[in-house]
This record gives sequence, C-alpha cells and structure tokens, in this order.
Amino acid sequence: MKNVLFVITSNDQLGDTGNKTGFWIEEFAAPYYKLKDAGFELTLASPKGGQPPIDPNSETEDAQTKATERFDLDKEAQTLLANTHKLSEVNESDFDAVFYPGGHGVLWDLVENKESIKLIEEFNAHKKPIAFVCHAPAVLKHPKNKDGNPLVEGKKVTGFTNQEEDAVQLTDVVPFLLEDMLIKNGGIYTKIEDWQPYAVEDENLITGQNPASSEKVAELLEKQLKL
Repeated sequence: MKNVLFVITSNDQLGDTGNKTGFWIEEFAAPYYKLKDAGFELTLASPKGGQPPIDPNSETEDAQTKATERFDLDKEAQTLLANTHKLSEVNESDFDAVFYPGGHGVLWDLVENKESIKLIEEFNAHKKPIAFVCHAPAVLKHPKNKDGNPLVEGKKVTGFTNQEEDAVQLTDVVPFLLEDMLIKNGGIYTKIEDWQPYAVEDENLITGQNPASSEKVAELLEKQLKL
C-alpha cells in the first residue's frame, strides 16, 4: 500500500497582528478523504508534532464543505490529526508522495523550515509526487533542484493569487506575496478567476490555486500514485 505524507503547519500566529491562523481545514479534509478512499495509507506530520492549529476562519459556516462536515464526525481522523509526527522524525524513503495543505500559517514556519526544505528536495530528486495547495506552494521558496536552481524554475505552477490575498485584506500582513515569489523563482505561473478550482501539474510537481482547488490537487496526486 502506498503511503502519502501530509505536512501541516504548526504556526497559529498571523504575523504580528495578534490574530490566529493555522492550516485551512478544507485543504486538509478534501485531499485526506480523496486519498484515503482511494486506498492509500496517510501519515501526518508537523514541525512541532501533536495537534496543528486550524485556522478559525476555515471553521466558519460559509467555509464548510462535504469533506469538512465528514471530518467533524470522524473521530479517527481527528485523533490522527491531534497526534501528528514531528517533522524531524520522518524520512522521505518511507513515503511515496508528499502533500502540503495551505492556510496562512505555513508562511511563517514551513517556508523557512530546513527539514521541510530538505524533505521536498529529496522527494523531488527521487521523482516522487510533491503536491501543494493554496498558500502551501509558498514552501517552494527555498528548495532547489539537482542543478542548484530554484525547484520551480521552468515549471508550471499556481498558488494563491495577489488578487485573492488582497480580497482577504492580508497583502500588507504576509511576509511575501506567493504569486510574486513563484514568478521571481522562475516558475511558469498561471491562474484563473479568483476562488475557482484550478490545479496544474508539471511532471511530479502539483499545485492548486486556492481552497476550492484542494480536490483537484488530490485527484492529480491520486493519478500519479496509481501510475
């Protein structure tokens, strides 16, 4: 049975605003159930281990989906999430793919996390699927390819757009704009209308634009794992 590693933020602080953040629950739940129902084994990890913080904005009524409603009733998944492994204790060789849910939290911990950077580079070097949704492509800021260039250089990518960041009024809060970073690092960045499902793949790299893109990313990941 193939095993997919989920890497989730441990950061619950939205910069220095005093507001809470974390990971976006839909971006975890939709891929979790898509891959679980397809028969894959799932392992969850985070920098600090234990319960990762859920962005409170992703728990509001208007942010709910069938996947989040299923998660709310799923004690097994809740227990698994409450007991994530420490990122420092997982090894790329034990997994067939890695998936990063988004949420603003990743911008302040996983982007600069050396263990995460190394992990992504190892998965990529072994041509294993690496998948990211919404703000999670931000963690591609530092990983390099085998030639020492940015991993996204010359690759088709997407991620949370400058317009979407502006719409949630966090342009001046985030440490950098995801769209700008991917373009600066040489990514071939594309996007569609705000908040619409959109995902792209380029060889083993899969990226999705926003929360609504979570299931599309999971579908592409499932196809790659079944090859």
